Amino acid sequence: MEDNIGSDEGSIKEQDRLLPIANVGRIMKQVLPPNAKISKQTKETMQECVSEFIGFVTSEASEKCRKERRKTVNGDDICCAMETMGFDDYAGLLRRYLHIYRGLEGAKANQVKAMNNTQQ
Repeated sequence: MEDNIGSDEGSIKEQDRLLPIANVGRIMKQVLPPNAKISKQTKETMQECVSEFIGFVTSEASEKCRKERRKTVNGDDICCAMETMGFDDYAGLLRRYLHIYRGLEGAKANQVKAMNNTQQ
């Protein structure tokens, strides 16, 4: 099997375009019964599928940013891309998660700021 995608000098290695298989396997095990086994071929298939999916969503979000003349893709862009691609249910869940995450990060930043103020 060819190690690189494409033949030009700047091509991407297969392993660099895929999520680490150990991470994919760990995520899969979380939703299966403790005694379930996952074959190597199944993990590899899932690895390719989720990597492609992430690539498609990221590409869509990147295109949105390009049209808006922005260089940074953010969580809202990913949610919008998922909605554009017809994954509204997932986009809704992701928006809720993003809202909670931003709230936690804001609270963390406020704690650090408060600690720095008390140390001065």
